[in-house]
Amino acid sequence: MPAGTTLIVGGTRGLGRRLAERCVERGRDVVITGREAARAKSVAGEIGGSVGALVFDLSEPAQVAAALEGIGPVDHVVLAAIERDSNTVRDYDIDQALRLVTLKLVGYTEVLHCLHARMHEDTSVLLFGGLATDRPYPGSTTVTSVNGAVTTMVRTLATELAPVRVNAIHPGIVGDSPAWVNAATEFLEGVRARTPTGRLVTMDEVADAALFLLENSAVNGVNLAVDGGWVLT
Repeated sequence: MPAGTTLIVGGTRGLGRRLAERCVERGRDVVITGREAARAKSVAGEIGGSVGALVFDLSEPAQVAAALEGIGPVDHVVLAAIERDSNTVRDYDIDQALRLVTLKLVGYTEVLHCLHARMHEDTSVLLFGGLATDRPYPGSTTVTSVNGAVTTMVRTLATELAPVRVNAIHPGIVGDSPAWVNAATEFLEGVRARTPTGRLVTMDEVADAALFLLENSAVNGVNLAVDGGWVLT
């Protein structure tokens, strides 16, 4: 079968972008998606290689089918789009909560619904969750709940889409990620102190783990924490 596309939803920044770069280094045809057309096209150009760009917002899942019409056979689907959310029960923002829930639970599933006919027996899917499931914090109720749901989605999607493999990756605090580089030094030092490896994980380490989950044909239905053992402490 001819090589298909690696689609990275949320590939314009952070871990999604780093994974896109690594896939291009491996000679793959990659399509990244973002919410803003100008940024998506700009990032695709910066990455170089065979990279295309699409625009849609997973929190508005009715956009997804039309946006994906031009995608041909897919070898890998990476659902890396995230939404930073700090939404307390005392000061609850319903719209913000609904956006995050829709993005990950409905949006992720709608992408797979739209693409399932273009998958083949060697296609793999990777969902991005997070360790707020095991390390909740004030304001994380929605994030914690949604990431907990991702862990269960892996099993049902692996069953429904078989023989397509479905796994999830749950990064910890990624020290060189744009999401964390401006975090308070005291907080980061506290995480390091509680992490058995004595350091924060890196974007490249998360990308390496993601590539393993995408490429190893025996790994299926797995939720992999990439955190240096932080969740154990």
